[in-house]
Amino acid sequence: MTDNAPTPAPVTLLGTGAMGTALARAWLAAGHPVTVWNRTPARAEALAAEGATVAGSADAAVAANRLVVACLLDDDSLGGALATADLTGRDLVNLTTGTPGQGRARAAWAEARGARFVDGGIMAVPPMIGSPDSGAFVFYSGSAALFEEHRDVLAVPAGASYVGTDAGFAALHDVALLSAMSGMFAGVFHAFALVRREDIAPKDFASLLEGWLTAMAHTVHHTADQLESEDYTKNVVSHLAMQAAGNATLLRTAEEQGVDPRLLTPYMELMDRLVAQGRGEEDTTGMVDLLVSGSRS
Repeated sequence: MTDNAPTPAPVTLLGTGAMGTALARAWLAAGHPVTVWNRTPARAEALAAEGATVAGSADAAVAANRLVVACLLDDDSLGGALATADLTGRDLVNLTTGTPGQGRARAAWAEARGARFVDGGIMAVPPMIGSPDSGAFVFYSGSAALFEEHRDVLAVPAGASYVGTDAGFAALHDVALLSAMSGMFAGVFHAFALVRREDIAPKDFASLLEGWLTAMAHTVHHTADQLESEDYTKNVVSHLAMQAAGNATLLRTAEEQGVDPRLLTPYMELMDRLVAQGRGEEDTTGMVDLLVSGSRS
C-alpha cells in the first residue's frame, strides 16, 4: 500500500449465511476491516479465523461502523435484527432479498431512524462473489449520496449497478430478471422433455439449445423498441396470428412425445386472447399489456 492509497473502509455485515460469508470474505481479501454478526454465533466462527471481528449483538455490530450491510433471510429478519439498534448517522445497505414494496417501506423506516438507506438485489450465487470474471453484479437503489460515497466498497464483492433513487427499483430489476430466467428455464425444460426418450444425447442437444437461445436473445431490444414507440406492428417478422397458429404443432408434438405442455400453455393462451381481440397482425409484444392489469386488455 502506497502513501497515496486510500485507507480500506470498515464494513459491518449482518448475516453470515452462504451469501453473507462470501461477501465478508471478498471484503476481507481486499483489506477492509469487517465486523460480522449472525443470529447463530457459531456460523461466524470461520470468518473470525479469517480476520473478521465478531460482534456479540446486532446492536454492537451496527455501532462498530458507519457502513452497515445486511444480508439476512428476509425482510422480517432484518426488522427483528435492527429493532433496538441505533441507526442515527448510519448508512444501511440492505442486500436481503425482498420485494419493491418492502424496499420502499424499509427506506422510509431507516430514514425515520436517522439512517441513509440503499436497497440491493444480488444477481449472483455465492461462488460468483469476489471473482471479477464471474459476471456477478448487484443492483442498488435509494440514496444516491450513500451509493456514491461507498461505491468502491460495494463494488468489491461484485459489480455495482445503481438504478435510481426509488428504493424499490433494485428489487424490481432483480425480480424482473429472475422472472425472465424462470420463463426461459420453463422452455428449456420442455425442450429437454421432448427429446428425453429419444436417442439424442442431452449434452449434444444442450449445445444446440444454447446456440438457439443466444441467437434469439437479441429480440428483447426489438420488444423494447415497440414498447417505447407503442407501435406493435413495427418491423414485425412473424406476426401474432402466425405464431398462434403454429402453437398447434408444438402441442401436437408434445402429445406425440408424451410430454405435459403445461409450461407452454399459459403463454399460448395469451396469444389466443390477443388474436381474439383482432390484433393478429401485431407482434407478440401486446402480451406485455395483457399482463399489466387494465392496460389495453
